[in-house]
Amino acid sequence: MDSNSLLPRSDSIQLPVIDFSDQTLKPGTSEWDKVKADVHKALEDFGCFEAFFDKVSTELDKSVFKAMEELFDLPTETKQRNVSSKPYHGYLSLKFHESLGIDDANVAERVNDFTQQIWPGQGNKRISEMMHVVSEQLTELDVMVRRMILESFGIEKYIEEHLNSTNYLFRMIKYTTPPTEDVETKLCLPSHTDKNIMSILHQYQVDGLEIKTKDEKWIKVKPSHQHYSFIVMIGDSMCAFLNGRLSSPYHRVVMTANQTRYSSALFSTPKSGVIIDSPEELIDEEHPRMFKSFEFNEFRDFYNTEAGFTAQSTLHAFCAL
Repeated sequence: MDSNSLLPRSDSIQLPVIDFSDQTLKPGTSEWDKVKADVHKALEDFGCFEAFFDKVSTELDKSVFKAMEELFDLPTETKQRNVSSKPYHGYLSLKFHESLGIDDANVAERVNDFTQQIWPGQGNKRISEMMHVVSEQLTELDVMVRRMILESFGIEKYIEEHLNSTNYLFRMIKYTTPPTEDVETKLCLPSHTDKNIMSILHQYQVDGLEIKTKDEKWIKVKPSHQHYSFIVMIGDSMCAFLNGRLSSPYHRVVMTANQTRYSSALFSTPKSGVIIDSPEELIDEEHPRMFKSFEFNEFRDFYNTEAGFTAQSTLHAFCAL
């Protein structure tokens, strides 16, 4: 993990913005092929892009934000009921942020399980329904992007197997500004890459997300729209699956405003037991095999060790050839 003790200056450069609002965006159409080419180039250049995705309506977006405020205002002992057998899937409280997680958030019954954890015996139908709807809609975006990625590399025959190999985790995060006047040290979430397949991030009202470019510069992510803007990002597991053809970007959260920041993330994560291995089609003289095959839980367990957590690249430390 790279150093964040003295934060380098960040530039405000706009990430590529790709429009997913066309209702006729279907595989095999000319519009699909155009968006697919834009997705491929953006992920090659940055490892991420901003998706304009108006399927999540302004009304739903505002409702989710209000629900998150309501959830995080609950007593700590109430939030601590959000438990999971998987690391980083339940309630977490760290130095400058806390988060709640909903496993299989695209499945209505599992979202209801989450609200039953928080409010035993009664649940919360209103919050269950809205969290399920937003997760279901973001799952559609995840599926489109992953389908486009595999098509762009000519490995269409693996699409269904690949899409069926993942579960979804929806996380809600609340950040507080570190108590210091020194803007350079207002780091709320250190630099890291995500370990999963794909991440879809959304900032509510207060910015703070920064991305590290290939030339080692940090750029502030300034959404082009408040409600319809989602940052789609490659994770380490997708990087390994694609034999390093696309890289997962380092990112962090820096708070410079004395405001509470809320964000959400939908993560597609390999199911337990799924082996991540690069297809033979992506291995040749120019692109020799980069990584040993691995099971995601073993990778995540390695990340939880000191060697994994402090490595410049957890993925390379774990399974590079």
